[in-house]
Amino acid sequence: MNNETTYTLLVRSEEKSRDLLEAAVYAMCILSAIVAIWQFLEQSSRLSVDGLALRTQPAPVVSHHTVEPHLDAGS
Repeated sequence: MNNETTYTLLVRSEEKSRDLLEAAVYAMCILSAIVAIWQFLEQSSRLSVDGLALRTQPAPVVSHHTVEPHLDAGS
C-alpha cells in the first residue's frame, strides 16, 4: 500500500522545462515593471516645474470703465 499524498506526487512529477519557462516569465514581468518605472521617471524629469513657470501667460483683461451711480434729482 502506497501512502504518498497528492502533493508529494505533484512535487515529484514537476517538469524541469516548465520551471525554466516559469523563471523566464517571472524575469520578463520584473523587467517590464522596471522599464515602466524607468519610463515614468524619465518623463517626469522632462516636465520641470521651472519650465512651467517660465511660460508666458496672458495678462488678465481689466475693464477701465467705472460704474457711475445714477443720480436722479427728481426721486
